[in-house]
Amino acid sequence: MRVEVDLPGRVRADLTAEAGEVVVVIGPNGAGKSTLLQAIAGLAPGRVSVEGEEWTDLDVPQRRVGYVFQDQSLFPHLTALDNVTFGPRARGRSRAAAEAVARDWLERFGIADLADRRPRELSGGQAQRVAIARALATDPAVLLLDEPFSGLDVSVQMALRLELGRHLRDFPGIALLVTHDAIDALTLADRVLVLDAGQVAQVGPPAEVAAEPRTPHVARLVGLNLVEDGRDLMAFTPDAVVVSLAEPVGSSRLRWHGPIGTVAPHGDAVRLLVHAGPDLLADVTPAAATELGLVPGLEVWLSAKATAVSRYGARDRPGQGGR
Repeated sequence: MRVEVDLPGRVRADLTAEAGEVVVVIGPNGAGKSTLLQAIAGLAPGRVSVEGEEWTDLDVPQRRVGYVFQDQSLFPHLTALDNVTFGPRARGRSRAAAEAVARDWLERFGIADLADRRPRELSGGQAQRVAIARALATDPAVLLLDEPFSGLDVSVQMALRLELGRHLRDFPGIALLVTHDAIDALTLADRVLVLDAGQVAQVGPPAEVAAEPRTPHVARLVGLNLVEDGRDLMAFTPDAVVVSLAEPVGSSRLRWHGPIGTVAPHGDAVRLLVHAGPDLLADVTPAAATELGLVPGLEVWLSAKATAVSRYGARDRPGQGGR
């Protein structure tokens, strides 16, 4: 299935995905992730084409789309059952048939006993399960999930992520999931789409995107440094960086210089953010941090062996589109 979205000056994306694929959409704030979903759903103006069919002039109910919002957006005056029933009813199914579908989805998510509760009587995780069930009950061709785990406790996020993953494996359409969490991309995605400044910067399998990130945002999500070097990109881990107060010597080393921005614990290490143009991360031992007197504002040198750096071509940059 091919999905094309063109919102002049805001978002331009062209994505091809197979039926049953989960596409996780990532990118910095303001990249256009939520706007992309809104356009596909008909909630934002712009040209939308799905599998060659123009959706631009279709009303929201005419689009085979299920939408899960960040804040659930459940109807506060309706019970959980009636919230899930709403979609099938709006698409012309009888009350009895719609209720049967709704009860089945509530059962699948383990919340059938909450059918008569209203949203204010549900926990965040329960409400999000109802919201996802409501979206799936419409038998959508495209399922849109806008940060479905945000605002939930970590334990609830993990449980819901596992549940959603099971249901997405059986979902016959295409699912687009917007997230800020690398865990979602690595555990749920068949393909990752990276948006940057409203355009597709990279598309590929999660492992490929994680190994060869093409934007600073993605590199930071997966814990890598990213440096542009002409037409190439260089990626390397923070623990491959050596920190010194004097300029390092040796032709085999890459080097940068700048002030420390932040110093913070990171597992067994101390992580530095250094404004070296670009910003770079470096991990040092607590003993080294103390010995060198590493504090915010201190000018330091960073270096890395060329053999510790992954170098690859800067293809699929913003503005070039992608598939």
